[in-house]
Amino acid sequence: MHYVGLDLAWGEKKPTGVAVVDSAGALLHVSSQTDDASIMTALSAYPIGPCLVAIDAPLVVTNPTGNRPAEKELNKDYRGFQAGAHPANTGKLEFQGVPRGARLAAAMGLDIDPHSTAERRAIEVYPHPATIALFKLGRTLKYKARTGRTATDLRLALLQLMNHVESLRSADPSLYVADHQGWRHLYKQVESAHRKSELRRVEDQVDAVLCAYIAMFAQAKPESITLYGDFQTGYIVTPSLPPGHEPSSDPHPSIDSAARSAVRVFEEQRPATLGVTDAYTALVTDLLDDAGINYLSVTGRTKSIASFAVKAHRRVDGRPEFTDPMREITDQIGVRVITFVHSDVSAVADLLAAQMTVLDDRDMGQETAQEGRFGYSSRHILVAADAPDPTSIFATQPHRASVQVRTVLQHAWAEFEHDIRYKGTIPQEQVPDLDRRFTLAAGLLELADREFSTIRDRLQESMSDQPRESDENDPRITAQDLASFLAGRFAGAGWSRTDHYEWISGLLLEVGVTSLQELGELLARVDTAAINNGMDYRYPPGAVRRLDDALLHIFGQRYIDLSGNAVRREGLSNRLDRLRARVSEPVPAPSGQDQAPDAR
Repeated sequence: MHYVGLDLAWGEKKPTGVAVVDSAGALLHVSSQTDDASIMTALSAYPIGPCLVAIDAPLVVTNPTGNRPAEKELNKDYRGFQAGAHPANTGKLEFQGVPRGARLAAAMGLDIDPHSTAERRAIEVYPHPATIALFKLGRTLKYKARTGRTATDLRLALLQLMNHVESLRSADPSLYVADHQGWRHLYKQVESAHRKSELRRVEDQVDAVLCAYIAMFAQAKPESITLYGDFQTGYIVTPSLPPGHEPSSDPHPSIDSAARSAVRVFEEQRPATLGVTDAYTALVTDLLDDAGINYLSVTGRTKSIASFAVKAHRRVDGRPEFTDPMREITDQIGVRVITFVHSDVSAVADLLAAQMTVLDDRDMGQETAQEGRFGYSSRHILVAADAPDPTSIFATQPHRASVQVRTVLQHAWAEFEHDIRYKGTIPQEQVPDLDRRFTLAAGLLELADREFSTIRDRLQESMSDQPRESDENDPRITAQDLASFLAGRFAGAGWSRTDHYEWISGLLLEVGVTSLQELGELLARVDTAAINNGMDYRYPPGAVRRLDDALLHIFGQRYIDLSGNAVRREGLSNRLDRLRARVSEPVPAPSGQDQAPDAR
């Protein structure tokens, strides 16, 4: 036995939602179609034997004006819940002649008499009153686009409805949708939607799934359904309204109070949270720059009110996922670091562990690999910043931040998969092939990440200290020459950002160093390994950071006072104190070396 749901459009150009559920309550298919032919094609693999098709569209219309008797009866029970039915009559063009729903039922060989015992039949249903009866709502969820409803309002309401549908796995009869890939894609589409049109492509399919469940409910529990109207004048089948259930201004009069309260608190606090997000983004950027770790970008975002509300109201097996959303939703502040190679992901993670309090650390790529799969890869680190003083924003506005670290290739895969899978509608029959292709792409990108790391390591090993042709009008050591030199000088140190090589070349110019030969002679005065040990790095410092500490050790306060170091003098002073306490003084320079003029 198959149960089919059709959220049938009143015209063949608008989308029609199509869903198929098997006799055990498992969702087999969900899609959006247009004309009758595409609907028939989508269903051709399923209702080949006994089936009950629930159609959200009039099947019998005989009255020339106004409401059908079925609609009048239903409206008496459900008008207070804002779930009344729209009038259907032959005065409307779409109901002149045989209604579309009846034509489609005839094409599939379905008996539309609600009292029929035929193996293949169809009934007219209406999802809005069904949601009131099934989920005991105080009024309908406002997920349909209407004047005055924002995309955020519609998204939250549609996700609430989808959570209710998922909760039917604990109902009698049971419906299982959460493990169906098409359903998961729809959920992600709604979560990421920004426009009403994006939600419109999903709502018909969700309604179709609900229609299919009404068919299964009517078959399993005929004593718990109400038939409004009759076969002669038109009818609507829906689960019966629970005794004593009354309308309310709140769709959830007895549940989700913690979620609603949390959303209000988050909305009140969000303006301040925006500032904390900026502070976290700046802090992570400064830490990476100070450590000399190479990266492509650092970005931050504060969770939107709508996104927080959606997550706060999320339900699993009919129960709220979060009992304390403000505490349990940990990605209210998000920072994303994109690196070039995988070893730098580990370096960033080590740096964050050394400089902040790590509350949680999940390597999603490692978890995927342990399951024997290729797919999403990213390091998710939940951190809390230490407040340097009571006036710090981290002291006055204590928040955690979820830092996501991934390579540029991992980022490309994740963004592309999200865009294609969750923002596009994938026909169910194409899902296995696309799964295979995404898995193949993930494996190739993991291989490419390894090759890029190998290429970098080989380049660092083979880099020559010989200078390249430079600009005669610029006395600074070129960034490329400096990168090559430092790769040989500080073996094992990671590459730094290109602009950092240019920046420290300017500092070298300020202390009078304009050639690699001069720099080599200068660094020969210090034991760079001793500096490395003295600094006790708990993360792999980049090449520029290694040079920076060497110059600080050599020139001391003079280096701190350089104009190029104006914004970081306090941090340099702290580092100098550590160096002086742990590392012996550098070997004296040849005569005249310390008198190298500042290039100011």
